[in-house]
Amino acid sequence: MDRSVIVHENFLRRVAARDFPQGRPPTDGLDPAKAVEIYRAACLSRALDRQSREMQRAGQGFYTIGSSGHEGLAAVAAALRPTDMAFLHYRDAAFQIARAAQVPGQSIAWDMLLSFAASSEDPISGGRHKVLGSKALTIPPQTSTIASHLPKAVGAAYAIGAARRHRPEHAELPDDAIVYCSFGDASANHSTAQGAFNTAGWTSYQAIPMPLMFVCEDNGIGISTKTPTGWIAASFRHRPGVKYFACDGLDIYDTYATALEAAQYIRTRRKPAFLHIRTIRLYGHAGADMPTTYLPKTEVEAEEAQDPLLHMVRQLSQSGAMSPDDAQEVYESTAARVARIAAEAVTRPRLRDAAGVMASIIPPNRRCLATNGPTTEARAAAFGSDMKQMAEPQIMSRLINWALTDLMLSHREIVMMGEDVGRKGGVYGVTQKLQARFGPDRMIDTLLDEQSILGLAIGMAQNGFIPMPEIQFLAYLHNAEDQLRGEAATLPFFSNGQYTNPMVLRIAGLGYQKGFGGHFHNDNSVAVLRDIPGLILACPSNGRDAAMMLRECVRLAREEQRLVVFLEPIALYPMRDLHGDKDAGWMCTYPDPSQTIALGEVGTHGQGEDLAIVTFGNGTYLSRQAEPALTSAGITTRVVDMRWLSPLPVAALTAAVQGAKRILIVDETRHSGGVAEALMAHFAESMPGTPLARLTAEDSFIATGPAYAATMPSPDSIIAAAKALMGRTL
Repeated sequence: MDRSVIVHENFLRRVAARDFPQGRPPTDGLDPAKAVEIYRAACLSRALDRQSREMQRAGQGFYTIGSSGHEGLAAVAAALRPTDMAFLHYRDAAFQIARAAQVPGQSIAWDMLLSFAASSEDPISGGRHKVLGSKALTIPPQTSTIASHLPKAVGAAYAIGAARRHRPEHAELPDDAIVYCSFGDASANHSTAQGAFNTAGWTSYQAIPMPLMFVCEDNGIGISTKTPTGWIAASFRHRPGVKYFACDGLDIYDTYATALEAAQYIRTRRKPAFLHIRTIRLYGHAGADMPTTYLPKTEVEAEEAQDPLLHMVRQLSQSGAMSPDDAQEVYESTAARVARIAAEAVTRPRLRDAAGVMASIIPPNRRCLATNGPTTEARAAAFGSDMKQMAEPQIMSRLINWALTDLMLSHREIVMMGEDVGRKGGVYGVTQKLQARFGPDRMIDTLLDEQSILGLAIGMAQNGFIPMPEIQFLAYLHNAEDQLRGEAATLPFFSNGQYTNPMVLRIAGLGYQKGFGGHFHNDNSVAVLRDIPGLILACPSNGRDAAMMLRECVRLAREEQRLVVFLEPIALYPMRDLHGDKDAGWMCTYPDPSQTIALGEVGTHGQGEDLAIVTFGNGTYLSRQAEPALTSAGITTRVVDMRWLSPLPVAALTAAVQGAKRILIVDETRHSGGVAEALMAHFAESMPGTPLARLTAEDSFIATGPAYAATMPSPDSIIAAAKALMGRTL
């Protein structure tokens, strides 16, 4: 028999017989009316779990990971404020239900059943997923809480203190808010979670405000793998910088009092706490999971005998808040009400086409205060002696530095964070002087953990900041790429555009650094970025473009709430010459702060009709180096600099190659999975019959030493490829 039916029948039988599990009597501190509200929330959570299984059996519902056994979390919600941002574990339906009771005008049963039914009227995801979440309740949705939401919870908590010092235009959280972040005992072992705990403690240890409540819901098992008894307490009881609290989630009086104490500690001390809550898991992991296939039946039955709803009825009766008969009536009437609502919810419309599903990948625009750019006085004060050099050609790294300065002068909500970005000014000096100009609050030197760097940025975006995190080298992104894929990019999609993660992530990367560090410092793969829906990937080839594109990237984040990655070719940071020693052919003057390059706008050098070379980044530089030899061979060329790698600027690219007889794609990424694959497909589809060829890097990592560029395009290989293409088509 379905374990949910067994638990239900046991509840009815035992309440009628007054056969309650043993436990502590209720303590003082929880108002009787509030205790009853917690029980009502628990009953609704339980009824929704049972109804989700009925809906799935009828083909009307699509998600059955329930909250049964975790209903005590309603008591935690009662101890917090609805303005405390909550990143919820997927077993926290009772928490959301209890919070809904704190905010007028909510229809929580209807809303959650629409989510179960995958209706397009679901107010949080629009039918894209069954998620807990609500804009009105300050609960951003989480699609899965296998620890990936913990780094951004750390960032959101940090943002509360940061907003006290520099309040952003779009800040949402009160100055005295705290951030709530819950997860299971199995997830606490995930490296992502461990990084978040460490970052919160590391920050708190330095007396930096971190008003964060970690809540571990310890039911002792992760799907089928048990958590060793005592492991969570042993791991977290003495963690530096994070105060440990523990309570019994089967005892709502103890849970409420402990959560209230932890919240008061966090709110007054502005330090993080770890609340360890004992729970149980009823029914197994999900609808299709049968716990008796991997646990002894006696153990499953023993767990079911500790049903938290039975403990609640016992305690409510002992306190005089509600009789067992009244409690049973609430339980049964709630189940009947849920069934009636579900019968209507399953009739509501669902998403039917790709356009509907994809409608929230791109977040909505938002209104921003107008800005006229930095004033002359502010620029003079910030730049100092640098102002005198702006009329002279400069290398890319310096122009990026100046662009960042102007942007931070224009937009007080911009914050930068990363390893070495502040005091040192970055590994390559790109952020030099910025901490002196804007202070450590806006130029944040972080610990060495890419997940925490991106989590800090994602969380700060939740409170109105425009984060500009830096990943020191492209290869290091892979330690943390799920923060972009699974968290930042998915948030507008699964919240129907109600929550967003605007940011500009700067990454120093690509190849061609001479003899420096091999693969980890020379990484020419961007495939992981190009297949994330909604992400914009920009890559400049020269300093002037970099400054103007960076301004557009910030506009996209600030006004259109976009997730943007700005990929800076390290080898071009110091580049001065193009064709000969000291010709300064790759240096540029700094463009006026009002000048930008729009998303999708490509660059073209030359008007040659024999050959269009389509490329980006280092490929643009190398192709320009190849031009004299091609001209000497009688081949007229144009070099088309893509600038924007995702989404591909297809219309602009097609226009840029019009009139050219042949197209050569020069791609410094790899042959398999590289940018050239998409470009070849595009030109084959949009310009059938035009001769095409591609020159790419080999499917190889990059070596250290003299062979650093052996696997990638070069001026000589570009010349050879161009001549070969000409020879094939003449």
